[in-house]
Amino acid sequence: MKRFYSFAILLFILLNVYSQPALQQFIQNPALKHASIGVCVKDLTTGKTIVSHNEDKALTTASIMKLVTTATALELLGPNYKYTTTLALDAHDSSRLLLIGSGDPTLGTSAFKENPYSFLMDWTGALQTALSKTDNLKLYVVDNLFGYNGVSDEWTWIDMGNYYAAGAYGISVFDNSYRLFFDTTNRNSCPVILRTEPEIKGLTFINYLKLNTTGSDNGYIYGVPFSYERILRGNIPAGRTSFSIKGDIPDPGLMLGEILATELSKKGVNVVEIETAQQNYISQICQTNKTQSYGVGQVLHTHSSKPLTDILREVNVESNNHFAEHLIRTIGRNQNSDIYSDALEEGIKFVDKYWKQQNVPTSSLFLHDGCGLAPQNAASPEFFCDLLLHMQNKSGNSKEFYATLPVAGREGTLKSFMKNTKYEGKIRAKSGSISGVQCFAGYLIDGNKKYAFTIMINKFTGSRAAVRKSIEDFLVSL
Repeated sequence: MKRFYSFAILLFILLNVYSQPALQQFIQNPALKHASIGVCVKDLTTGKTIVSHNEDKALTTASIMKLVTTATALELLGPNYKYTTTLALDAHDSSRLLLIGSGDPTLGTSAFKENPYSFLMDWTGALQTALSKTDNLKLYVVDNLFGYNGVSDEWTWIDMGNYYAAGAYGISVFDNSYRLFFDTTNRNSCPVILRTEPEIKGLTFINYLKLNTTGSDNGYIYGVPFSYERILRGNIPAGRTSFSIKGDIPDPGLMLGEILATELSKKGVNVVEIETAQQNYISQICQTNKTQSYGVGQVLHTHSSKPLTDILREVNVESNNHFAEHLIRTIGRNQNSDIYSDALEEGIKFVDKYWKQQNVPTSSLFLHDGCGLAPQNAASPEFFCDLLLHMQNKSGNSKEFYATLPVAGREGTLKSFMKNTKYEGKIRAKSGSISGVQCFAGYLIDGNKKYAFTIMINKFTGSRAAVRKSIEDFLVSL
């Protein structure tokens, strides 16, 4: 027994001795000059630290924060959880159709490579018979489950209005995003706006966009939720008959109501009024005794989303901000059903509480959204390693969580990462990048080598390509 312990101690010492030169070479890389660097590598079997550097320092996370959101959602809701959207008659008015949302981010999504309008075909088919004799139908869209503050207060102006910063609401559709098309063939003028897809009634643009000859898309759409005025800045490629950039839909609930009404009219069902729950919600914010403006009567159709595991995989493989923001609010509303409580804040509180209960210290965790877009988000490399260890060793959903992560060198945001190295296909991880930030966190499994790792780099001055290469070289050294 003594000999076994001596061997274990020797092995641990050797691992640390041989890993330190590689670590020093990594943190002294010229591309990382001036950067704040955090590293944590732990053995999955023993939980022992293999390599570490500033492992307890809270650093900006970017999208590796999605690991926290997806792990928490999986543990709380279970892998088979599905969102449901309900179409029902109002119990108090049979000429009023209710469209009741549960926060499903997948209605009309392009994420799953399916016809984005197929759900509308199903809905109108189910509704046609039931509503064929209804004259002057009124449509009431109940999109208030998460309230109407669909974005984090910590998101920046440069992000607001763009597709990757779309709001999250009780009703969302088409990923809450649209494409804005331009004609850029006249190199001596500003880009000419052609159309949006889908069409958004009343949306206007102040166009400050210019043209470039580099072929780069540097176009941005600025605007706040529920505002139909958008500002266009930056530059886009010249010489294109049809070039598009993406923005966020200002009022997804209203837009879905309008589209559903149009589809119903094709079936001979006339909708004379479309309203969302927003005005009623706002009018009661300061009232003590709040009342619901509808009653659920006969249910005509129920739409179910894909299971949660499919949604989580989309979040982690493709780094889908929109889905992640719905998840954190779903977590929050699951804990507090009062629609006047802040669903995002409720989700953040539960995340902190839950991981403390799992003995994963959260003192370094600063969480402001579900996707990692807020620059104020921060956590330590060790926090992520401990969360990854828990999900692998203690969670009943370990296999499901592992399967949500992209395979390095093969898919998603890791398709080119670790390509043509000895660990291609042997790492599953989440990447994270915003301006000056590059992070990776996940699992390295190669035979008897089984590690949880987190590498976080903030405020680097080298090129992102050089930073990624330095991270790859370090991982190869493990």
